[in-house]
Amino acid sequence: MSNVATSFGIEEALQELGINETNHGTSTGSNWMPGTDEIASYSPVDGALIGKVTTTTKDEYEQVIASASEAFKSWRVMPAPQRGEIVRQFGEELRRLKEPLGKLVSYEMGKSYQEGLGEVQEMIDICDFAVGLSRQLHGLTMHSERPGHRMYEQYHPLGIVGIISAFNFPVAVWSWNTALAWICGDVCVWKPSEKAPLCGIACQKIAAKVFADNNLPEGISCLINGDYKVGEYMTQDKRVPLVSATGSTRMGKIVAKTVGERLGKSLLELGGNNAIIVTPDADIKMTVIGAVFGAVGTAGQRCTSTRRLIIHESIYDQVKKALVDAYGQLRIGNPLDENNHVGPLIDTDAVAMYNQALEKVVAEGGNIIVPGGVLEGEGYESGCYVKPAIAEANNSYEIVQHETFAPVLYLLKYSGDVENAIDVQNGVAQGLSSAIMTNNLREAERFLSHAGSDCGIANVNIGTSGAEIGGAFGGEKETGGGRESGSDAWKVYMRRQTNTINYTTELPLAQGIKFDL
Repeated sequence: MSNVATSFGIEEALQELGINETNHGTSTGSNWMPGTDEIASYSPVDGALIGKVTTTTKDEYEQVIASASEAFKSWRVMPAPQRGEIVRQFGEELRRLKEPLGKLVSYEMGKSYQEGLGEVQEMIDICDFAVGLSRQLHGLTMHSERPGHRMYEQYHPLGIVGIISAFNFPVAVWSWNTALAWICGDVCVWKPSEKAPLCGIACQKIAAKVFADNNLPEGISCLINGDYKVGEYMTQDKRVPLVSATGSTRMGKIVAKTVGERLGKSLLELGGNNAIIVTPDADIKMTVIGAVFGAVGTAGQRCTSTRRLIIHESIYDQVKKALVDAYGQLRIGNPLDENNHVGPLIDTDAVAMYNQALEKVVAEGGNIIVPGGVLEGEGYESGCYVKPAIAEANNSYEIVQHETFAPVLYLLKYSGDVENAIDVQNGVAQGLSSAIMTNNLREAERFLSHAGSDCGIANVNIGTSGAEIGGAFGGEKETGGGRESGSDAWKVYMRRQTNTINYTTELPLAQGIKFDL
């Protein structure tokens, strides 16, 4: 174990979470299967090997699906409030293990320790939300046009929910899906990112303990590991009626096509190209705080990270100066050290993408005002630490039209009224998160109107990142259109059924049709 890991208690965290040097990567609960090939997980913090995880074979996948299918038969008939009690216990285990799991998230993925703890808190919050929801899976009652008839709607579990998650939120996004799917009566099969597989192992062990303590069958919570080929097992499998996938737009299009060809359901949370509009009536101090956290939090590797700042020409220079000053105060380094603001990118491939983006914006005519670059020397041995950069650009640039999963912020200038800024904001293929900074009520309401932001998330006087679990999370256009977490997002995990009951001795037909015998 590295000096960093020893200094910040990573060894103890791994032991508490049951993580070993080599871990079986396929599980139906307490049953762990040996797999074949291995995924090595290296920390972007210091480049050290954390542990290895075996990948799932096709035969093991078949065992997982068989176990999940069998578990569904009993899990679906358990009353929803009783399923909620299981989720409550899972949330309590997360509370108990919040610190070690938060450390693992930080060390394996690279986000700050505070953000790692925050991610586990999201898991706890969604469990609390799901517990309450377990008594509120409401349908509707409708009036029938036929005398002596009653109509209503109800929701039933789908079956097996397949979950494919990304590295940037290696535990929270899984919990958004599983907590809701479990209380809906579904069973889950999870393929975590191959870039953060140990987080998946830890979560599965926590869940398995809860299910075992309650004498529940194997298969309610399942884990598989591997690259995209293992994910294809689920996307191509008719026994998996819903696949929830988080990742790039490119990946999402493949998942949507594959699942759609078998008429399955897909829940897609894909790329974002998020903007903050800054009007002449904005509070500049609030704007800078929101923009800087949105742009550099998680080293720019959130799907809700702020990519574009659309600033009115009358305050452009003032905002630019304030941002440059703020970036000069950023501390980049070991994310487990709470004195630092920015940790590493996930790996050297991400660093190469970051460098290419900076080269591209200059080639297209942009002006870099806060230079980027890869950090070297003591503390940066992993090669994954980069400087957050700011570039003046135009929305029409090709690089600005695409999401760069790194801390690169583009400043865009607008003139005229807020409609012009909204047009710029909406002028990209993605539609996840958006924000406006203004103290002008008319501008704020215009931004939120039918002709305003075309994103799934639209905020006023806060940044683009940091969504609460109470609201449905997701976006439009190339972001995929899916909704997870709060509000009525639970409905995607269930099938809707319309019921009509005739309590008379007659059989009238709808629409007044006569059919006498």
